[in-house]
Amino acid sequence: MHKAQESRNRAYAPYSRFKVGAAVLLENGAIVEGNNQENAAFPSGLCAERVAVFHAGATHPKVPIVAIALTAGSEQHVNNHPIPPCGACRQSLAEYEGTQESPISIYFMGEQGNVVKAASVKDLLPLVFDRSYL
Repeated sequence: MHKAQESRNRAYAPYSRFKVGAAVLLENGAIVEGNNQENAAFPSGLCAERVAVFHAGATHPKVPIVAIALTAGSEQHVNNHPIPPCGACRQSLAEYEGTQESPISIYFMGEQGNVVKAASVKDLLPLVFDRSYL
């Protein structure tokens, strides 16, 4: 979570002023960080979770993801409530979890306060759409 917090501080969020940091723990012990990257054309930005997971997939191909830590906070107020991944990030994480055929633990928190753990993406995204439907 400490790495996710450090990454959150480096997020590029000039429009929403809502910074998110992620840290992915890989099976080989590597930790890959990511943070949200906004764009004036809003749909062109990318969430912290996907930045981290896609970077892990690009730099450590086929190395399973053990866990991901997430933290988010607003520059406008302090958020003490755990903030889970958005739907698009849940779907992307589900793809990695399905491909590696092992669960990814997800730890998430607000800017400060309690940390919540989900043992698998399936805990956050029941009835997931995956490759079995294609």
